[in-house]
Amino acid sequence: MRDIYIWLTSFFILVSLMILIVYQLMCLDDLEFDSINPFDYSSRMKILVLLEFIGEGILCLFYLVTGHWVMFMLCAPYSYFSVRLYKTGAHLVDVTEVFHLLRREKNIRLLKLAYLTILLFLDIFWMICSTIDDGDDERYGDDDFLD
Repeated sequence: MRDIYIWLTSFFILVSLMILIVYQLMCLDDLEFDSINPFDYSSRMKILVLLEFIGEGILCLFYLVTGHWVMFMLCAPYSYFSVRLYKTGAHLVDVTEVFHLLRREKNIRLLKLAYLTILLFLDIFWMICSTIDDGDDERYGDDDFLD
């Protein structure tokens, strides 16, 4: 039962990360169609990107602490990319160059969204497997039967 709660927690973290990425894409579209000015966009993105980095770090650390090594190894490249962006300052938006980097930023966010979607499907798969394994243990009445 513990694994089911772990997978549910990671599911909700992944969904919240995906919501942040979709909102960032919407902000990029608003900027492209001149619905918001570059200064408002950059102030929104500073907060959103930091929340995304924190969420990804929490998810990666969560997998490490709970002992789900495969998911940790799948989250590690994304976390490394986020740490590298943060250390170099590339996550900050330059108001004067925002229109030149618009296409690149959209592509990065779309790749992040695809990556998180794959992680979400793997999370759902492992959650279903944990539920089936937990159901087998309860049916036979022996917790160590499958171990």
